Parts: sequence; C-alpha cells; structure tokens
Amino acid sequence: MITYEYPLSERIRTLLRLESLFDRAQYFVAADDAMDHHVALLTLFEILEVAGRADLKFDLVQELERQRQTLLSFRNNPEISEDALSGALYEIEQAGAQMLAMHGKIGQYLRENEWLMAVKNRAAIPGGVCEFDLPAYHFWLHRDVEQRRSGLAGWLSPILPISAGLSIVLRLLRASGRPERQLAANGAYQLMLAGRTAQMLRLRVPRSDPYIPEISANKYALNIRFTTPDGDLRPRSAEVDVAFELTFCNL
Repeated sequence: MITYEYPLSERIRTLLRLESLFDRAQYFVAADDAMDHHVALLTLFEILEVAGRADLKFDLVQELERQRQTLLSFRNNPEISEDALSGALYEIEQAGAQMLAMHGKIGQYLRENEWLMAVKNRAAIPGGVCEFDLPAYHFWLHRDVEQRRSGLAGWLSPILPISAGLSIVLRLLRASGRPERQLAANGAYQLMLAGRTAQMLRLRVPRSDPYIPEISANKYALNIRFTTPDGDLRPRSAEVDVAFELTFCNL
C-alpha cells in the first residue's frame, strides 16, 4: 500500500515537513560519500528554516503534556497494559524534558556559526557552492569521512529533541483514527464533513493500482480526485472506480 497524508492545519503541515527533513538528514549523515554529506548539510539548513518559522518547541511541549495527562487517566484500567502505559509516559516525559532544556531560538547556535551561514547563503544560489566560490567548503568535503560525519552530528544533535517530540505527536496522531474502506466513483470522491473534525487525513491505495489522489479539504467538505500518470507521469483523470482506504486522524 502507498500512504498519502494530508494535513488539515498549518501546524501539522510543519510537523510533517520536519519529520521528512529529519529522516533525510539522519539518512545522509550516516552515509559515507562527500555528496551524501553535502545533501545532509543542505537538509540541515532546510530544518533551520522550517523550525524557525513558528513557536514550535512551545507547541510540542504543550501537546506532549496534554497527551501525558490523557494517558495518566488510564492508570489502573484493567484493559490497559501498565508496562506499555509506563513506557509511553516515560517516553513523553523524556522528550518534553529534553525540549525544555533547549535554550533560545531553535538552531540559534547554527545561525551564529559564520562558516555555516556562508555555506547556507551560497547554497541558495544555483551552483553557488562550487570550489571557486567556497574553497573552504570544498576543503571540508575532502576531509576524512569520520571528520565530516562528526561535524554533521555535532550540528544536528542539539535539535534532535525536536525530532523526538514531533515523532511522538505524529505517531499518536496516526494511531488516533480508524481506517474506512471507500470507493471513488469514476475517480472522484466527495464527503460533506458536517462538523467532523480532523487534523490530518491518511489515504491508502494499493501499490499495484496506478492512481494518484489529489486532495482538497476545508472544514465543510473533502474532495478527492484520482488521476493516473501517462508515460511522462503527467496526471490525467482516472475515469474508473477507485477503491481506497481513508482515515481521519485527530488528537
């Protein structure tokens, strides 16, 4: 199955973007090639931009505390595993404490690094980090792989508590809904929400089905139009009935 997630608020949109960026950064930091580490550094700059647009740390700490209080209400419930509950509470409390220990604006230590900011500014220009533009960066890319990885890990690790916090929130959000089988007649599906609240939609399509959902939604209605790619991956309307799985997620 291929899962498509559609955020219904700017807050969840930001969390999903950051989740993707943190995953990408950690993947390329763990690699060995200089070009992999180049991608990791550019991704770190993207994290810095996205995380700096909102009071992200405060929102995450608040949400984790709200979830902690909810879980505490399940204490002594015979249908709930005490070990699982204690584990979840510990994870939430650790993530919250680590974020509260972060001081100042997210990634401020990166903004104060003149060398990194020089690379970041040049990276915004197409082809701007060539060796004749940034010889110091060219030198860094030719350093020993462990030296590069150590530098990247040192720049990334102070903001990893944000990654841990948003991972918990998104995991709880994804687990909050119940999937429902739906059918898009002639490739189109519409649902009047009638006051139904959700923070995110999850839509799953069998991997073998060549259909791509185009989703639009507001507080009144949900519209999904399925398209199918031609040889150049340009979408055209799928004029067939499309079976899919839909989940409304809300914390």
